[in-house]
Amino acid sequence: MRKISVPAVAAAAFMLVIPGLAAAHPEQHGPNEGHLLGSGAWGKITQVGQVEVTQTEGLVADVAAYGNYAYLANWGEPDCAGPETGGPHSPDAGAWVIDISDPANPREVNFIPMPQDTRPGEGMQVLHVETKFFSGEILAMNAEGCGKNYKGGFMLYDVTNPLKPVKLKEGFGDRTTFDAHQTHSVFMWQPPGSTSVYLVAQDEEDLRDVDIHDITNPRRPILISETDLNTFGVAQPALNLAESFLHDMTVKCMTTGVYSGKCIMIASYWDGGYVLLDVTNPASPEFIHDTEFAAIDPELFEQTGIALTPEGNAHQAEFTADNRFFIGTDEDFGPYRARVVTDDGGIHDAGEFGWTVPINELYGTLNGPTIFGGYGCPSDIGSIPNASTLTLAAGEEATLVVQRGPVGDPGNTGASCFFSEKVETAQLLGYDAAIIANHHSGSQEGLGPDTYFCGSQGHEFDIQISALCIGHRAMHELFDSAVSFTYPEATPVVGTVGDRINVTSQFDGWGYVHLFDAATGQELDTFAIPEAMDPAFASGFGDLTVHEVATDPTDPSLMYLSYYSGGLRALRIQCANPADTSTCELVEVGGYLDPAGNNFWGVEVIPNPADDPTVTGDEVLILASDRDYGLFIFRDP
Repeated sequence: MRKISVPAVAAAAFMLVIPGLAAAHPEQHGPNEGHLLGSGAWGKITQVGQVEVTQTEGLVADVAAYGNYAYLANWGEPDCAGPETGGPHSPDAGAWVIDISDPANPREVNFIPMPQDTRPGEGMQVLHVETKFFSGEILAMNAEGCGKNYKGGFMLYDVTNPLKPVKLKEGFGDRTTFDAHQTHSVFMWQPPGSTSVYLVAQDEEDLRDVDIHDITNPRRPILISETDLNTFGVAQPALNLAESFLHDMTVKCMTTGVYSGKCIMIASYWDGGYVLLDVTNPASPEFIHDTEFAAIDPELFEQTGIALTPEGNAHQAEFTADNRFFIGTDEDFGPYRARVVTDDGGIHDAGEFGWTVPINELYGTLNGPTIFGGYGCPSDIGSIPNASTLTLAAGEEATLVVQRGPVGDPGNTGASCFFSEKVETAQLLGYDAAIIANHHSGSQEGLGPDTYFCGSQGHEFDIQISALCIGHRAMHELFDSAVSFTYPEATPVVGTVGDRINVTSQFDGWGYVHLFDAATGQELDTFAIPEAMDPAFASGFGDLTVHEVATDPTDPSLMYLSYYSGGLRALRIQCANPADTSTCELVEVGGYLDPAGNNFWGVEVIPNPADDPTVTGDEVLILASDRDYGLFIFRDP
């Protein structure tokens, strides 16, 4: 969709009276009831094959590939207990190995398990490496915990023979104690002609850091640099886009374009936007520029006429084949934003979870008392008062307020739980709604004490209530306790009755796609599927936010998007004047949506396997991982 200017008078007419904040979080993804239903492939997409893998119920995450093999991340059960591995805290998470030498008939041929209580997510990649220490293919995976015995950091495996993988290194990364920090994403690169190999990792405990490691000897990685991109002023607090931290990274060493001869990283820095770093010398990264979110959300205004501040959520990005542009995907699971007004005059910005029942559908306006429930994890249920302990007036609802995490709380060292588990706790205890407050790490005092995250659904249950996310300061103010951003945190205590609240919400759409000029960082256009900007599809149709982009390695104008329940989408960059990037726009030219629906997480584009007799020329395969099924394989006809 073409980005248009919003007249000031229009903005005044439609602007919500509160500024919008990020209403999604990258740390959790999951299945959702209901899907958009399609009729298969259209336009520049042709389906080639598909394979269902074992243990699929919402467990498939990222996809990577090299040569004749693809790798699907097995995200693991919430408690790391898989049905095939014999009980709690079994190492069921890891990677499925898929033989794609015959793309029409892909086959699951192996499984690479991760250590106990450890699972990958969207940080998966395979790279061919040539150094004096190693020659062959390395599979890298991020490592997040789903139990107390997890190994954080990143994992490296020799998959030169994918049927006989060899562990190179497990659980390496930045650390403050004995254990490596959890990571959400990793990316490797070897500069042309270099004998060195590098890996950049996102750090779940030092969220702002860009951690770069030398993995030239993959059995002995070395951390060589840590960079906080907020020191370059990338945050946009004036728009209340203050949750500025690293989420994902890609690196491309270029032989053409304005950055020819350099290795350039795109750091997807959530509310800070997309940041370009020169990592030609990875021990000393150099800031180039960062993107800016518009004052008025362009896609929402163009498709709905609603003028609101944007939500940020820079999630993942890639350069086009000619390095002239890069594509960014904003992930936003909350199609509503909300305002919480308390009976003592407090006003708090909030988001609304896209997978719970919308407030305006269930209640119109949410009213009534609040009570504090700690972290609200399943193990906490016995300590939280039942909703019946609250006294409700006519037309009121009972709301349980809990905190995100636990993360970094010395008073509670147990494993954190899903947002959805916290909501289910409230529902099981009889509450009509749940509010999940940001924790200390997420609030990042000094940048965003009021920032909030409405993450995706992490497990399945019969969802019957509404749920909101609020900032950490708002949590304290709801219970008239001293605002704190450090531990120990004595108040509020579990069972404290808080303010009565009045909550209203407004539709603000799902996450979408940006087209940027690589040389300047200027935003040129945005794109969203129509359903993502239609309130009629705000619930009951799955997650309609974009997730990831993979650009075509041979055609600089083509890209492919994993769009969760929106399916796989193919876009083309079309320019009215090829010499002027400001005339360029994103146009949808094909896609795939299964008659039974999809839930696409990852997308990868690779050359066709060498022994595929049906392929001629420079055709590519497009691989998409379906969270609830396995692997789909497509070709651009």
